[in-house]
Amino acid sequence: MAKEITSREENYSQWYNDIVKKAGLADNSAVRGCMVIKPYGYAIWEKMRDQLDKMFKETGHVNAYFPLFVPKSLFEAEEKNAEGFAKECAVVTHYRLKNDPLQKGILSVDPEAKLEEELVVRPTSEAIIWNTYRDWIQSYRDLPILINQWANVVRWEMRTRPFLRTAEFLWQEGHTAHATKEEAIREARQMHDVYAEFAEQFMAMPVIKGFKTENERFAGADDTFTIEALMQDGKALQAGTSHFLGQNFAKAFHVTFSNEKNENEFVWATSWGVSTRLIGGLIMTHSDDDGLVLPPRLAPIQVVIVPIPRPEPLLLEKAEQIRKALQDQGISVKIDVDDTKRPGFKFAEYEMKGVPVRLGLGMRDLENNVIEVARRDTREKASVSLDTVVSHVADLLEEIQQNLFQRAINFRNEHMTEVNDFATFKEVLESKGGFLSCHWDGTSETEEKIKEETKATIRCIPIDAPEEAGVCVYSGRPSSRRVIFAKAY
Repeated sequence: MAKEITSREENYSQWYNDIVKKAGLADNSAVRGCMVIKPYGYAIWEKMRDQLDKMFKETGHVNAYFPLFVPKSLFEAEEKNAEGFAKECAVVTHYRLKNDPLQKGILSVDPEAKLEEELVVRPTSEAIIWNTYRDWIQSYRDLPILINQWANVVRWEMRTRPFLRTAEFLWQEGHTAHATKEEAIREARQMHDVYAEFAEQFMAMPVIKGFKTENERFAGADDTFTIEALMQDGKALQAGTSHFLGQNFAKAFHVTFSNEKNENEFVWATSWGVSTRLIGGLIMTHSDDDGLVLPPRLAPIQVVIVPIPRPEPLLLEKAEQIRKALQDQGISVKIDVDDTKRPGFKFAEYEMKGVPVRLGLGMRDLENNVIEVARRDTREKASVSLDTVVSHVADLLEEIQQNLFQRAINFRNEHMTEVNDFATFKEVLESKGGFLSCHWDGTSETEEKIKEETKATIRCIPIDAPEEAGVCVYSGRPSSRRVIFAKAY
């Protein structure tokens, strides 16, 4: 296996693409802008999915599934939402192909098979779901509805990159219906908290919790809550969003309920989602010039045992004992039984794949009752007694998880800059990047001008931002608190 990858310093974008390919996460597809998620990449997504699904269910949500196709009339019902996604929509116009009589073996669209109504391939599911909720909701007794779906969506992106931005991607989308505004806002904030907890506790990726400006909100939302993470190239990644939709979709689809006073009201709504983009965030938060680095809680293989120089029966017997003892503690372990590759090749392969802990066991180690333990995050190695290796590895995995999180926090802190004038804003953005904490006058006009001149956007207004009198970094007009600017993916 060729280990060499482009360094981050040389070409960050190519470094990312090299890791995706050489760590066996994804391949390009025959369909432009789409990717094939390979088994190892999909295993990471499964770990993410399973943990998030558990967290959703702990907060009272259930899973369902809604159609991939949305009738165009339904898609158009909520105008802001339709306008926001219109340029990314794939549309089905016909339902059949036929043989071309002039060219044998060539298929063409059958003009007689034109759909009565065109179908949008879902870029998001609010329209089809709220059209369904209209039939499900009559009374306050039918509320709340707390539904999530795991699905694929299509957004016809022109410039794509595996996991970060593809024409088709996997995600989850929650869609909830409530009797009161206060309850819907609590739901949107709760799921915002769930995403932040997942990012930090499982991805070891620190995030800033905040809400979007009007310009950056989800199309059709009254408020969008976001978690923003900082990648190693100094760009921000929007890692998850939760939206308070007000009554916009209820009004568009005429979803009302009879309250306890027998009065008719429109329902209050939320939606929230994260996607396979999180795998891109995982790569760019922790990985290095030797390949992928995975936090143990999301690693498909947490420990690999490599018999040295080859898988001899005595070594395999001991490796199996260790594997079973670790597995009994909920740790995923692989024993490498391949006798066609040298140990050095295997070590490089598992480093590239980001396996958190590698155990090397040879006959001399067995005689001395020790085993070599190598950790992926720091590349440190230690000789550990076979009598204590199980407890040592269990503790080490937790130590690696915490080290990766702290390392990412330190990086973010080093790249968080308080800026008070526009000249410094532009200089820091170009020389250092990262998050820029600045005063902003609150106008869309200023926000757009800064974006035009620097390509930086307001990533969020931090939820915990204190009141602080100041002047806008661009216009010089009064401002009451700082916001976070950055260039972003």
